[in-house]
Amino acid sequence: MPLALYALTAGAFGIGVTEFVIMGLLLDVSADLGVSISAAGLLISGYALGVVVGAPLLGALTGRLPHKTLLLALMVVFTVGNLACALAPDYWTLMAARVLTAFAHASFFGVGSVVATSLVAPNRKASAIALMFTGLTVANILGVPFGTWLGQAYGWRSTFLAVTLVGVIAFAVIALLVPRDEPAAADEEESSEGTLAVLGRRAVLLGLLTTVLSWVGVFAAFTYLAPILTRVTGFSEGAVSPILLVFGGGLVAGNLLGGRLADRHLVPTVVGTLVALSAVLFVMTAAIHQPITAIIAVGLLGAAAFATVAPLQMWVLEKAKGAGQGLASSFNIAAFNLGNAIGAWLGGFVIDHGPGLGAVPL
Repeated sequence: MPLALYALTAGAFGIGVTEFVIMGLLLDVSADLGVSISAAGLLISGYALGVVVGAPLLGALTGRLPHKTLLLALMVVFTVGNLACALAPDYWTLMAARVLTAFAHASFFGVGSVVATSLVAPNRKASAIALMFTGLTVANILGVPFGTWLGQAYGWRSTFLAVTLVGVIAFAVIALLVPRDEPAAADEEESSEGTLAVLGRRAVLLGLLTTVLSWVGVFAAFTYLAPILTRVTGFSEGAVSPILLVFGGGLVAGNLLGGRLADRHLVPTVVGTLVALSAVLFVMTAAIHQPITAIIAVGLLGAAAFATVAPLQMWVLEKAKGAGQGLASSFNIAAFNLGNAIGAWLGGFVIDHGPGLGAVPL
């Protein structure tokens, strides 16, 4: 694979750490800024909202910029946003900085997907997308645990300073390795048709809806994985982190496998991975009652979830051929995050008003 793809992977790694590391620092942030844990938890929701809002906003404003220029601008937003997080004097400044940082998220992965596919042969496009998303999976396995340790040992601000450094490095390697491209050609009328009108295509909308629905299921289960493992399966709290490493390993394996399969047969892979994800969630309902089967199910959940990512992203790109690819691709990243938010709410609703934790995967 071209070195430029690894530059995109570096940016994806930094974004992945920023998005998820706050989960392990909620106690530190709440104590330092004098807010409740639930208020600190809204920093996660604020980021997700920033991703969803940032996709259409930046997509409309930057659709005609050269891709490399846009990627570099997004890394500047990412880096400045993380520096602002590290220096935030109060809760609301931190919230605003988190939302600003999130603006770069959807557009980076959206435009990055377009760039990744342009760097390889047609029969390796999905694998190129999967390689970029490997940065996100490695962030979950290595970056988030290290960032959590760093924040707990030296203060939560040190974690955001470290991610700021990652942003500087990612900017440098993207500037050096990603080739230049030309801005979208054509006259204003054609450009408008090619970008905004792409969101009116039924096939693109179907892809976006499929992404949302599939990730509602993933995050309904993943959000409450820790209490499921402790209260339903019977694991100690100390056992949860090692089990989550199994989940992380599944993410990496599923991500790469989904990309390879999608390169060969895109639509069958999309359908097959979605069926596999549904099957894993269904089986989890029974598997979580025994320790060994619960661990296996957690690994399979990670694999099945991320096996859908590259195929779904590639499907939307295929249906949005033309100048609107970057915008449609960014919207699909926002769709993943919208599914995350709805899934977390739906899982909580099942716990509070339904059968309880044991039924969340179903």
